[in-house]
Amino acid sequence: MALVEDQRPMAIKDSVMVPLSVNSPTISRHDHNGASKNIKYQLGDPRTVIIVTNGSGDISKVVAEILGRPWRRSRTIARSEDYGDAIIGISTDDIIRAGLDGPRKSSILINTHQVDTGAPIDSVLTHLSDYEFLYEDSPFTRRDLARFLAHVLGQTNFHEQLIKKERSSFISTTFPDVRTAISNLDILTVGADGVELRVDLLKEPHKDGTCSDIPSLRYVGEQVMLLRQRTELPIIYSTRCTRENGKFPMDKPEIYYDYLYRAIQWGVEYIDVELWLPEEIRKKLYEMRGNSKIMSAFHDFSGDWKWTSPAAEECFKEGAKYSDIVKMIVMGNSMAENYDLEYFRSTITSKYTYPPLSAVNMGQMGQLSRALNTVFSPITHPLLPTIAAPGQLSAAEINGALHVMGQLKKRDIYAIGTVKPIAQAVFFEKCFNELGLPHRLTCVNRGLKGSIEAFVTQPSFGGAYLYPSLPLASSQVYISSFTDAAQRIGLVDTIFIRREGERQTLVGANATWSGIRATLTRDFVPSAYHDRTALIISNTEAEAAPTIFALRSLHIGTIYTVGFKAQGPLAVGLEPWTSIQSVERVEQPFVIISALPSDKSLLVQPLLRHFSANGRAAPVGGEKVFLDLADGPRKGDLLTVAATSGWTAYVMADVSAWTIVETLRLLVGQNVPFDFARMASGRVLY
Repeated sequence: MALVEDQRPMAIKDSVMVPLSVNSPTISRHDHNGASKNIKYQLGDPRTVIIVTNGSGDISKVVAEILGRPWRRSRTIARSEDYGDAIIGISTDDIIRAGLDGPRKSSILINTHQVDTGAPIDSVLTHLSDYEFLYEDSPFTRRDLARFLAHVLGQTNFHEQLIKKERSSFISTTFPDVRTAISNLDILTVGADGVELRVDLLKEPHKDGTCSDIPSLRYVGEQVMLLRQRTELPIIYSTRCTRENGKFPMDKPEIYYDYLYRAIQWGVEYIDVELWLPEEIRKKLYEMRGNSKIMSAFHDFSGDWKWTSPAAEECFKEGAKYSDIVKMIVMGNSMAENYDLEYFRSTITSKYTYPPLSAVNMGQMGQLSRALNTVFSPITHPLLPTIAAPGQLSAAEINGALHVMGQLKKRDIYAIGTVKPIAQAVFFEKCFNELGLPHRLTCVNRGLKGSIEAFVTQPSFGGAYLYPSLPLASSQVYISSFTDAAQRIGLVDTIFIRREGERQTLVGANATWSGIRATLTRDFVPSAYHDRTALIISNTEAEAAPTIFALRSLHIGTIYTVGFKAQGPLAVGLEPWTSIQSVERVEQPFVIISALPSDKSLLVQPLLRHFSANGRAAPVGGEKVFLDLADGPRKGDLLTVAATSGWTAYVMADVSAWTIVETLRLLVGQNVPFDFARMASGRVLY
């Protein structure tokens, strides 16, 4: 039984100073299109979104595009039923003039501020708003806004994914200014599942050359903005006090509330709340956390802490009252204290199912505990200016220690297929080296029937990725278990080992669909695809199957097909086009995806032009999505045609990078940033 039985916050009240809505219930069902009952989707917060704008452009229109919703400008706040499903834009002057005395249960107010205009942030609007989005005139803004909206509207499940991992960690940055870390952020975060922003270590410069003891909220907000623009990883927002190896003073606890609550408004994923803070503050932050998660933080540098004392469990229980993760970090003096900690960890995990415990001993003597901790371990990197805590290890050092202790065995991982997996093998080896993994990567060509079976039955087999994908039927001889995606798509592109105690099971998976889904939701929230029309062009059902599954996971509406007839598990609900009259029946698809080979990409151009906004009704929200899955040189400039016809275009390189990220997670359980994978392909990101 969980320590905290009810993890839901309080119900929403009319006042803006009460808890915000958390994620809407995750819906799982078998829809009319035959999507798997195991696919979960979230439509998120159902309230009307009202955007307060003050920048040179109207960012509320961009919000509507990202959400796939109609847009309206208003000068007053009316009842939500008067707006329908529209996104409402209102100026700062109008919102102040209109006041906020109207009904707020059915609306969510997001204040926006363009920081590079030099105008000050209106603190009154910040106080009255549910959330606040800070941005600048930058190519990163659209993507940052999409991530922010997906989070605050409850359309992400970052925490659920993290706590399911066998091991997780976060990089503890110690930079006085995020800008100095941006150039190395992709390499710094290899192996990390989150990035900690140490707010207390930030140095806000003044014109006279001095720095503030405490950085201003404006400066901190800009730092959060810059960090979120450059990483897809969740951010951990920490304000460490002087007693716990930080810089924030302890004489005014209310300062912590101001800074921590503002992080919730900025849409930060994890809020580090120190246990010494008054219970009233901790309770209020927990109740008002919205879709953010609270990490209770306890540090003891005295060297007198005893994991065997009754105070240790009481400390956990106190931290668990108002948190989603309990972090306990103390100074270790002997090797025996690491064993005491492991006994304490096993006791807590056996007695309490939630929240998870992250616990380590600091100092050189405590480094063993850092290797044994499996929940959100704080890690460092050689490129950081300083370590955040005594004895902190890098991801490579932890993996090396686990290997020496026999906890991370050397495995043979295979790249099986033609040229593509061999080319990717160079990147995989780079990742293995950066992560300090002992595994050996071998490239082999797919030979005669039964050749793959010879590899996967070896005792040292650690996994494989395959190109082209292997039909499910031909792999069932030696693979005993398959993911739901592999079963429905009918193709296996990754073979990994699932470990349950001493038992090991070979699992066939499909990572390509995950790469497609991640690409489609890079600049749009998942609900933007809900009940929308899609068009897939492909020569065969097998080539289109991962795309169909990805769209179904987003709960797409009607899927029209061109060039193939589906007969497999995903065929239900597809509508094939058989004539030119079929094209005329469709008013405007929201997304077109081509799975044609590169030498046939010219065939897509007429459809892109036909469904351009010129002379036809644009989809609700005004945006359209085109994804080209052709791998290789194309005939003609298809992307230019798509852009000039009003489509937001993506290419196979984006999908490949996301697929590599997912493949590495499956094979070795380690996270590699998308930017790192994308840059490794030799192409620029933007």
